[in-house]
Amino acid sequence: MPDTSPVPAARPAPSAPTPLSAEDAKLVVLARGARGRVAAVEGAAVRDQDGRTYAAASVALPSLTLTALQLAVASAVAAGASRLEAAVVVTEASTLDGAGHAAVRDLTVDAPIHVAAPDGTVLGTVAQ
Repeated sequence: MPDTSPVPAARPAPSAPTPLSAEDAKLVVLARGARGRVAAVEGAAVRDQDGRTYAAASVALPSLTLTALQLAVASAVAAGASRLEAAVVVTEASTLDGAGHAAVRDLTVDAPIHVAAPDGTVLGTVAQ
């Protein structure tokens, strides 16, 4: 029987912001664009082991709710990604949602997850 334990509800707090690499800064732009296109609560973008990027916005339907980071990770996996190099979430929250964090950690235990404000200002990074 598959494990049906609930997704961790923990909201990891990001560490102090650090300068982003050009590739991680690109993820911020992609996440902001995904969020803005549909006026979503969140936008996210991830980069896989081959340098391919995937962007997504949060989804809130009566029958389906996904965080932007969950959807970006799912898109990467559906395209064949087996590892993530980095992730970004653009949100008004000051912490990372537990479900999105868990989705990234399902693929990679050490990829940085940058949390940015809607204006693109990086608030911090979750490294674990």
